[in-house]
Amino acid sequence: MPQKLTLPKIIIFLLLVIIVVLGYKNLTAKTDTNQVIIYVSHDQDYSEPILKDFEAQTGIKVKAVYDTEATKTTGLVNRLIAEKDNPQADVFWNNEVSRTIVLKREGVLEPYISPNAADIPNLHKDAQGYWTGFAARARVLLVNTDLVEEAPETLEELTDSQWKDNVTLANPLFGTTASHATALFVLWGDKKAEQYFADLKENGLVIAESNGQTRDMVADSEIMVGFTDTDDANDAISDGKPVKVIYPDQGKGQMGTLIIPNSVMLVKDASHPENAKKLIDYLLTPDVEEALAFSKAAQMPLHPNVSRPENVPDVSEIHAMSVSWEEVAEKLPAALEFLQELFLR
Repeated sequence: MPQKLTLPKIIIFLLLVIIVVLGYKNLTAKTDTNQVIIYVSHDQDYSEPILKDFEAQTGIKVKAVYDTEATKTTGLVNRLIAEKDNPQADVFWNNEVSRTIVLKREGVLEPYISPNAADIPNLHKDAQGYWTGFAARARVLLVNTDLVEEAPETLEELTDSQWKDNVTLANPLFGTTASHATALFVLWGDKKAEQYFADLKENGLVIAESNGQTRDMVADSEIMVGFTDTDDANDAISDGKPVKVIYPDQGKGQMGTLIIPNSVMLVKDASHPENAKKLIDYLLTPDVEEALAFSKAAQMPLHPNVSRPENVPDVSEIHAMSVSWEEVAEKLPAALEFLQELFLR
């Protein structure tokens, strides 16, 4: 006599079907040789056209997973670590470096030295080939010109009373803001950095959700000054907003502006390693840097002699903050613990 299908048995059966289907989809994704899977923390508006050009030139299908604006980099880094024993991605295009080094230390990455990385300065690539930088941004101050007559020239000025309640910073636990904050801990030491951020808070620092929101608050005349990246700042300038960019601490004897390249890397045990290397080679071409320089991202090429618009400076002409990315990655957990306690609890 046939058994009656009860509701629990139906649910179990459906779950088994779902598991089988998902497993099959995962298997076919891994065994399809004409594709490459990339996780991308760079803004989709800027990165997607680059990846589509790669598809068109090579015939290799690109499957891209993008992050969210609020959790820049962090979400994908955590996902890569969680997938370490069963990697789903072949390539990671990160929009910064400190958490790239976290992945290196976690054993998520595999060395690959691209032939196209030869003339990228050693400062912007890993000596062992675990990651290579390209298309850099700078951490700048965006100033509203309708509200400010004399713009600040250094980060330390922002603790002065004239900027009270009129400085904004993105959530310091994520993305380039986390890297920038941690770089100050490395450069200044814990005591000075902790006091600096405490003084900013006491002076009414406004914590935004993202660099994009800091840009908008300044561009819309809600706040006088915001910490942000050059790509976000260029968006406001391109839209005709009343803003200007300050590269902070450029004076003689000052610490300089933090330069943050994109970084690209090969995931260990990637399912499509040859296609992954082809994509990495492509991303490290002068043509890609030129495209990113002329896009609204306005990123600074690291290859020499790459064409760029007038609004994109030559990276070699900026007094850059001298800080080790390895040291930034080492300091990151402790710095973020302090910043979370100070701002977000």
